[in-house]
Amino acid sequence: MQKQTAVMDPEIKPVISLIIPCFNEEEALPPLYRELCAVSASMGERYGLEFEFLLINDGSLDETLPRIKELAEKDRRLHYVSFSRNFGKEACIYAGLQNCTGDYAAVMDADLQDPPSMLPEMYEGIVNEGYDCVAARRISRQGEPVLRSFFARGFYRIINRISKTKLADGARDFVMMTRQVVDAILTLPEYNRFSKGIYSWVGFRTKWLPYRNVERVAGSTKWSFWKLFLYSLDGIISFSTAPLAIASVSGILLCLIAVIIICYVVVKTLLYGDPVAGFPTLICAICFIGGAQLFCIGILGQYLAKTYLEVKKRPVYIIKESKLGDKKDICHEPH
Repeated sequence: MQKQTAVMDPEIKPVISLIIPCFNEEEALPPLYRELCAVSASMGERYGLEFEFLLINDGSLDETLPRIKELAEKDRRLHYVSFSRNFGKEACIYAGLQNCTGDYAAVMDADLQDPPSMLPEMYEGIVNEGYDCVAARRISRQGEPVLRSFFARGFYRIINRISKTKLADGARDFVMMTRQVVDAILTLPEYNRFSKGIYSWVGFRTKWLPYRNVERVAGSTKWSFWKLFLYSLDGIISFSTAPLAIASVSGILLCLIAVIIICYVVVKTLLYGDPVAGFPTLICAICFIGGAQLFCIGILGQYLAKTYLEVKKRPVYIIKESKLGDKKDICHEPH
């Protein structure tokens, strides 16, 4: 594949849109902005790039939106979208991709756990190595609770076994992609979104950059163990029908077991009588089979619930206010 050159026509400067979901991140915004300015200045001088900073306020309850507005007043490159309520990170990513104007788009967290210092290497991977997408994955979970790390690794093992859409272990939402990839993702307007799977499903050549876990620069995580567990279920249901197959196979096995037990009980009763013995065993069998049935019904219910949400055609997000622009509004230096 012919390599692209990182040095472009100086009169037509390519634009990178940095899409940053924000939920109660007022403390992280000042250091984030400083990092973005430093990286954008360095990359602008080195590659002749322009930048758009697109911050998505996900119904924050603190002073995140006022802080974003203050930054937008002094920097014409900074745009924002503010939701009417909290719609979740996936909605933020989708809104960012829909409203960004750049030739390239990069999604990153506001808490600096996705280091902006990796952006030059990501850009090099696209323009000099011919990749369509460059994504980051953690090779270390230092500082993360042991139980959360254990289940996170287990999730990647499970989904890669049961789904045709493969995910890299430790994959983050920290991704830089070409406009072609952005447009491909936007053809998937599904309500129940799992971006890590969507990035993989659309295809294109992807380069993975390993890095070690970075602690939040400020504030606390918004992802509890329970929220991550539900998010992992969304990923499995969105990209695999294996749980439905498991429910079907479980039903068949339970039927076979039930037939075997019935034959055993009938033969034993005919030969030895003793109709009362085995009552505790019978109770255990009933409880086990009943629990297995409820488990399988629960799996069906999850798929039915996702289908129900999709067919209602509700919007992924609702915008309360925004400040957006086009490429002519983007300048290299703050206004």
